[in-house]
Amino acid sequence: MKAVVLQDVEKLVLQEIPDPSLSPHEVMVRVKAVGVCGTDLHLYKGHGNYHLDARGRPIPLSEEPQILGHEFSGEVVEAGSEVEDLKPGDRVLCDQGMSCKSRGRKPLCPYCATGNSHQCEFYGEHGITGLQGALAEYIAMPAVNCLVLPPGMPMDLAALVEPSSCVLHANELAERTTARYTFDGEEQIQNVLITGAGPAGLLFLQYLRNVKHFEGLIVVTDVREKNLELARKFGGTPVNVTRQDLREAIEELTQGKRIHYLIEASGNSVVFEQIPSLIRKQATILLYAHGYKGRDIGVLANVFFIEPILVVPVGGSGGFDPDGRPTTYRRARELVNSQTLQVAPFITHRYHSLGDIRRAFEEDFQREDYIKGVLVIE
Repeated sequence: MKAVVLQDVEKLVLQEIPDPSLSPHEVMVRVKAVGVCGTDLHLYKGHGNYHLDARGRPIPLSEEPQILGHEFSGEVVEAGSEVEDLKPGDRVLCDQGMSCKSRGRKPLCPYCATGNSHQCEFYGEHGITGLQGALAEYIAMPAVNCLVLPPGMPMDLAALVEPSSCVLHANELAERTTARYTFDGEEQIQNVLITGAGPAGLLFLQYLRNVKHFEGLIVVTDVREKNLELARKFGGTPVNVTRQDLREAIEELTQGKRIHYLIEASGNSVVFEQIPSLIRKQATILLYAHGYKGRDIGVLANVFFIEPILVVPVGGSGGFDPDGRPTTYRRARELVNSQTLQVAPFITHRYHSLGDIRRAFEEDFQREDYIKGVLVIE
């Protein structure tokens, strides 16, 4: 089959690779849609590498290339001999994380047993930790990782259930963390700042407005007017940081109270220099983005000085439904399908073949009008 292989930093090659083998508990999925994620860009640029050896050291791409693609949907073309609830022709989206449930392990490890599936003791992740991702014609996935799509749900929107599930997990992890300021406690969150109006930032904004029904101030920053217009549409107060001083804007908008809850979704390390002037002491900081590069870790000293709660979520972690499938993904699927979380408005670029996908990394990510790209294969 054909696949797009990241052979080294900034070296994507379309090539023939062996077809995946199918285990009895797996289904073979013909890939129909793949979201291109900021994490993919970090891997492509060499700003991150989550494929580690037994000592916890990153394995260079030149030694073990990676097939990217962890946001995806497709059509089942074959079911393993032990699969009873999926069949050829079923349209599915997938949780790319390999947990105890995925591997059929009993008993569950302590992480899977407590609803932390993406921290599984035996974890692996398609498209990120060396396992084959979805930028290929086919991918073999455990049946319990696959959710059937509601009738009429488009494949491209189904692929973006994955980042939506990550946003659900991130917010819920932050809410479970003991913090001074909360949404429903004695000292309530009144002011939120989301840095970055990319897909993640826009999903966080919709989650707070449409799922949490938070009615307070949500400031959203970016440098791109198109993104900020979407932030305004979804109920945020946009601030273009190339036109306004962010510290001054926050002082004015919050009447000097500053920010109770900061969600970092930009991946720009300059944010860490600004944080001490933006948040209240003992505020909560949700560090969602990855791939930071170019700043000395010493910039965090002044952040630590004001005793924030730092929350660092990863993936669409969560528990399992009675059928063994991931609860967080099932909830995210319903939120996307009902348009409680709207993902279609920020799909700005579509690619129609595996050969086209290089353009996303080599050109489109740098474009002013780019928000989210999706590969859609008819």
